[in-house]
Amino acid sequence: EPPRRREPEEPAAPEVLLQPGRLELGDVEEDQVVAVFVVTFDPRSGNMVEWCLPQDIDLEGVEFKSMASGSHKIQSDFIYFRKGPFFGLACFANMPVESELERGARMKSVGILSPSYTLLYRYMHFLENQVRHQLEMPGHYSHLAAFYEDKKGVLHAGPGRGSSLPPVYWLPSIHRYMYPEMKITHPAGCMSQFIKFFGEQILILWKFALLRKRILIFSPPPVGVVCYRVYCCCCLANVSLPGIGGTIPESKPFFYVNVADIESLEVEVSYVACTTEKIFEQKRELYDVYVDNQNVKTHHDHLQPLLKINSADREKYRRLNEQRQMLLYSQEVEEDYNPCEEDLFVLFFLEQNNRIFQTLLEVSASQDKTLTAEHARGMGLDPQGDRSFLLDLLEAYGIDVMLVIDNPCCP
Repeated sequence: EPPRRREPEEPAAPEVLLQPGRLELGDVEEDQVVAVFVVTFDPRSGNMVEWCLPQDIDLEGVEFKSMASGSHKIQSDFIYFRKGPFFGLACFANMPVESELERGARMKSVGILSPSYTLLYRYMHFLENQVRHQLEMPGHYSHLAAFYEDKKGVLHAGPGRGSSLPPVYWLPSIHRYMYPEMKITHPAGCMSQFIKFFGEQILILWKFALLRKRILIFSPPPVGVVCYRVYCCCCLANVSLPGIGGTIPESKPFFYVNVADIESLEVEVSYVACTTEKIFEQKRELYDVYVDNQNVKTHHDHLQPLLKINSADREKYRRLNEQRQMLLYSQEVEEDYNPCEEDLFVLFFLEQNNRIFQTLLEVSASQDKTLTAEHARGMGLDPQGDRSFLLDLLEAYGIDVMLVIDNPCCP
């Protein structure tokens, strides 16, 4: 019998990443699609939007966002991206054809836009099937049109359209809602791949994410798995204490960006994004942290100390892996109890962050406002190794305390 399509709830093979981040709260976020489109690569005129609904929607740049540069070298891919106030998901496929006109290959992407990226994964299979269909039978859009009619979101097109655009849902900020029934879902296997890929360096990324630095991840295609690294990076920076984060930008996943996004990135004070374009590395004014595959680097002198792994980082990494092992063991023993690794990962960093800010808030409310080496150790930090991280953190979050940890005079 033909192989059955994998359903999202089956444990996925490690490379099959199904659900991006989502906080399931009592009220489910409205599931709406504001546009559906087909992008094609035309050998004469390059990438172009071949078809879309609604016909008047502004899709400028989407023809590049939904077909990453370098994609001609791969068979298929999926891409998350941002377009104005919306998030997009597109599935790309590349089919060899015997046609001089198409230079032997036909390439298309089928995608959608939505106000929130947290529900886009639901349509991954549909989009994968549709892009195949578009390659095999170009010009037949009835399935896509029916899908759009069924799912279209109602955008209030009243006077002053600009102000009535739906709010942009960034990473579901856990600190806004602390519900006991909170359930975080995500691509299956996404976090464990992230940990395997970066190893101890996730602690370096954690610090940069908590400081809301502009983080750009470079990788050649396929870009789908790299979009999930962007998402995982944002998951490192959740804080659920009231009163924290009001002064600092949210951790924003921009997902895939290309040269056409340079202008919009120039004005961002904080983001996490990925690209397949090497040219970005030279544009240092656009980012604080550049991640070249597994190599995390920064051109800012004052951030250099944060690239060193210290003893407290190693201890955190050991604890994270210990908890993962215990989880795997408990999954074998108790079949009905099944928390997943992604929840563990998100909550591990959430607790770590809360512990740090809890201490900082207590010290700032104390009479002498002094933060000692003892406090640093209590927060799970290395008093010497994390000294400059702590100073940056106090400045970024506007916390008024005095650091009385001696600067190590000799390196």
